[in-house]
Amino acid sequence: AIVRDASTGEVVTAVSTTGLDLAGALEYARTVGQASLGAVTFHQRALLLKEFAQVLTARKDELYALSSRTGATKNDSMVDIDGGIGVLFTYASKGRRELPNARVYVDGPVESLSKDGTFLARHIYSRLPGVAVQINAFNFPVWGSLEKFAPAFLAGVPSLVKPATPTGYLAEAFVRILVESGRLPAGALQLVSGSVPELFEQLRLGDLVAFTGSASTAERLSSSE
Repeated sequence: AIVRDASTGEVVTAVSTTGLDLAGALEYARTVGQASLGAVTFHQRALLLKEFAQVLTARKDELYALSSRTGATKNDSMVDIDGGIGVLFTYASKGRRELPNARVYVDGPVESLSKDGTFLARHIYSRLPGVAVQINAFNFPVWGSLEKFAPAFLAGVPSLVKPATPTGYLAEAFVRILVESGRLPAGALQLVSGSVPELFEQLRLGDLVAFTGSASTAERLSSSE
């Protein structure tokens, strides 16, 4: 698909998933991504989110320039770009304030399961073993992506991000900036641009899908599984 400047009609980029190994991308997330995120604690992930926000802030002008090509006004871009960066800062703060500096989250006190106290149990929250597939809308290519990525990253689940094609080049730009920073754990964030009708056939127990869209969008996604 050819993507054009919303104002001038000039070709901005071409988008296609032809030849991409989507099953391989999912497996890379489940293996390499899971391992790299599992090696760090909630607080370490939170600090990385803060670094991501700082990296994007330093190169925000590049994102604003691209955003204008999507037809967004300066105020639109502020909501999308600054809003997305704000999401990273917010989850970075919440992760350090509300979660332990550990790899699991303890749910409640120790429970006695026997009268004499010799059999005890404690519930914990642990990471999902799969990949978070995140499908985003055209009108918020930065904020819409980062609001899904940030909590998944903090929870230790790798993300595969699929932006809407008309504005996906702006999502590609922020992902490229994060990759160039050298701070992304391997396999923690992957980007797929274009049609992905076969992607859902590759999902399995432990994976999850998050999307922004209407009931008709949900129906189309469901029918493609």
